[in-house]
Amino acid sequence: MTYRAPTADMLFAMRHAAGLDRAVASGLYGELSAEDIGAILEEAARFAAEVIAPLNRQGDASGTPLSDGKVTMPPGYREAYRAWTEAGWNALPGPVAYGGQGLPALVAVACAEMWNAAAMAFGLGPLLTAGAVEALNAHGSEELKARYLAKLVSGEWTGTMNLTEPQAGSDLGALRARAERAGDGTYRITGTKTFITYGEHDLADNIIHLVLARLPDGPPGTRGISLFLVPKILPDGSRNDLRCAGVEHKLGIHASPTCTMAFGDGGGAVGWLVGEENRGLACMFTMMNSARLNVGVQGVAIGERATQAALAYAGERRQGRAPGSAGDGMSPIREHPDVQRMLLTMKACTAAARAICYATAGALDRARLDPDPAARARAQSRASLLTPVAKAFSTDLGVETASLGVQVHGGMGFIEETGAAQHLRDSRINPIYEGTNGIQAIDLVTRKLPQGGGETVRAEIAAMRATLRRLSAPGAGPAFGATAARLRDAVAHLDAATSFMLRTLGGNDPGPALAGATPYLRLFGLASGGVLLAEVALAAAACRQGGDADPAHGARIALCRFFAENVAVAAGGLAAQAMGGADLGGDAVLALAS
Repeated sequence: MTYRAPTADMLFAMRHAAGLDRAVASGLYGELSAEDIGAILEEAARFAAEVIAPLNRQGDASGTPLSDGKVTMPPGYREAYRAWTEAGWNALPGPVAYGGQGLPALVAVACAEMWNAAAMAFGLGPLLTAGAVEALNAHGSEELKARYLAKLVSGEWTGTMNLTEPQAGSDLGALRARAERAGDGTYRITGTKTFITYGEHDLADNIIHLVLARLPDGPPGTRGISLFLVPKILPDGSRNDLRCAGVEHKLGIHASPTCTMAFGDGGGAVGWLVGEENRGLACMFTMMNSARLNVGVQGVAIGERATQAALAYAGERRQGRAPGSAGDGMSPIREHPDVQRMLLTMKACTAAARAICYATAGALDRARLDPDPAARARAQSRASLLTPVAKAFSTDLGVETASLGVQVHGGMGFIEETGAAQHLRDSRINPIYEGTNGIQAIDLVTRKLPQGGGETVRAEIAAMRATLRRLSAPGAGPAFGATAARLRDAVAHLDAATSFMLRTLGGNDPGPALAGATPYLRLFGLASGGVLLAEVALAAAACRQGGDADPAHGARIALCRFFAENVAVAAGGLAAQAMGGADLGGDAVLALAS
């Protein structure tokens, strides 16, 4: 089963869930129109289907062997990457001053969905380069930007993010990598970093590592971390003092080299400071926030790819007789109600996750481009609120959707030749890297909800209710069924849980909020995703009323209704978990384990 991007559905979600039509009408995107964006998506879809998707199975089988410190990418990867960069895809969102096209984040995110759906291991490398571009453009000196940005923007060189160390994991305060001032404006970096995506490869002549390390006189914990640019090849053409010490053997994304990087075996790798000393974490978060949204998009991408494969298989595989089927032969399994339930769950959850990711990207564009400072500030607060939801909710759903894809395939889903197992294996990293989903939930509850004294989240809930009032209007039509009632319930549960979280955080014991953070994030995703699907469905209903007979509009309404009536109904249980999470019985579990 190959992949073909659902560009019509993607553009419709961009227009009505992410506010593309409003942005274009207000001039936010300059002369760029929805038609222009549609043309970009179609060309990206062609490239993804014809050039990238054929690499997926071969890359999974071949892996990325390491020999004499060099990583060899799977067959076809070098040629595909070269064609991809030459076509300008890496430069899509890059700053115009350094050769980028400066296109909106919304467009870049939609294209990233296609690259990752076609072959997630391929799409992962450019994701890190894009983050390096953002961090360097925001925090680098003019000299560093002049030397490195143009080639990173074009994709001639690639970028990495070096945070994790064996003893530290997600605890960046425990980092031990060292940086010593060399006296000439450069630094010497020593230490070991693990789980470095595309830390070594043969796609580009140079790899620009962004590395967190400590200065000798830096304060302890995260306050003493600095960020350094450490290139594989130095400006004079010589090799820097760094090497790939190993490539991990992983559950999935086999064609993405996950490296252990050793810095300073020969006395210290040469590095340049990015930003200010002891302020590296703030610089790195520019890169990490970009990466978190893009990882959420990977969850959407895997969900879409797994759904397409499951739909195709369910139409071909015949077994049993479905209720009401004509004739004596076996029915395609897609006609069996339980298989239909699985397929609709896959498609609806993927659509909801896509809507949240696109809405986050749209908010980021407004935060960057709106001429009104107050509007920019509101958009930035909204993007900050939605980013952990986009990352965690979408990647959790990506895993669940890929798992359902295996189930739809039955026994053949457990056999590698169908590709269903690869989708599940590849998807499983998404809830883990770029900040585990538990960390995303804690970030949402402890940092994002209190923004502006809770005004940002209250405004988001108010906007959800405004959509539901439109959904409840008499003109919405019977095709929506109980959608309005179910989504009203979900938003009411979200409102109650939000009030609980804010009250709890205002006290002296954050434990109950931390214990309920994960179900709260899931609840937020269900309510937000359902309401954004309702925005899409309302626009589809308006098109039908206006005489547009495209059957896709009916499908969009049906998908919204299925999500509301079958998925969002979990909101009540999640709210109970979120507000009762402190009573976990943790002491009893620890006693049993001791």
